[in-house]
Amino acid sequence: MAESEIDAIRALLNSKPRPVGWPERRKRLDDIGAVWPVADDVKLETVNIGGVEGEWSIVPGSNASRVLLFFHGGGYCSGSIVSHRRMVTEAGRAAGMRTLAVAYRLAPEHPFPAAYEDALMAWRFLRNQGILAAHIAIGGDSAGAGLAVTLICRLRDAGEELPACAWLVSPWTDLTMSGSTLASKETLDPIIHKEYLNELADAYLPAGMDRKDPRVSPLYADLRNFPPMLIQVGSAETLLDDATRFAATAGAADVSVTLEIWPYMIHAWPLWNAGLEDGRRALLSAGSFIRRHL
Repeated sequence: MAESEIDAIRALLNSKPRPVGWPERRKRLDDIGAVWPVADDVKLETVNIGGVEGEWSIVPGSNASRVLLFFHGGGYCSGSIVSHRRMVTEAGRAAGMRTLAVAYRLAPEHPFPAAYEDALMAWRFLRNQGILAAHIAIGGDSAGAGLAVTLICRLRDAGEELPACAWLVSPWTDLTMSGSTLASKETLDPIIHKEYLNELADAYLPAGMDRKDPRVSPLYADLRNFPPMLIQVGSAETLLDDATRFAATAGAADVSVTLEIWPYMIHAWPLWNAGLEDGRRALLSAGSFIRRHL
């Protein structure tokens, strides 16, 4: 079942090859991410987060005092609230809480530190709403997972209260692209390849910036005193090594880490949860993890 369903997602991706321009790439990701709309019982509300768009979601029976703050993937250059709406809203359902999705500024128009600053602004927005840090989970996929980690680093270094936990899907943690699976999974991964990642990194990083800077490559960050983390990654993705090395780095820093490697799954597979059982199961696992820690 898992293999046949993921093959259908592969066919969807192959039917819409990645175009050249940034506007066209962003439209493609919105299109393939929004193939299945949100469920009928989801209530959505747009909110202004200091000039950056955000979107609340909640389903009947969820706890509005608990929030999943989510940063979408897309290599810091694409992705949106639209592309990730189904994934985020169903994650909120699984966790039994509200979600806040953030449309942080994108490169190359807005290179680092724009997204890094917007992530902190979103956190400040929640705290100013009176939501306790211990009632917030931070999540993200791919580049958004990297943003989630760098935000937690920033809060810890400032001596601030931290979120209850972090949920990271297919995290992009190493912008030096040194992971071994970039080569070994090259033919299996239909989405992410080293040449493409280098293009994204060049668009996101200012000229001359060290790619090992922990503000952009959390693999090289000091992870001591982090909250518990759930890392989910597919066995068929080139960023598998980014996830496993990051989990090992966190574990070596005495952080509670749960690492799930999902057989046959590709990059950010929970995006297509409506048509993919393993996408739904991954969200249920994430929801259970978040509820335990909140």
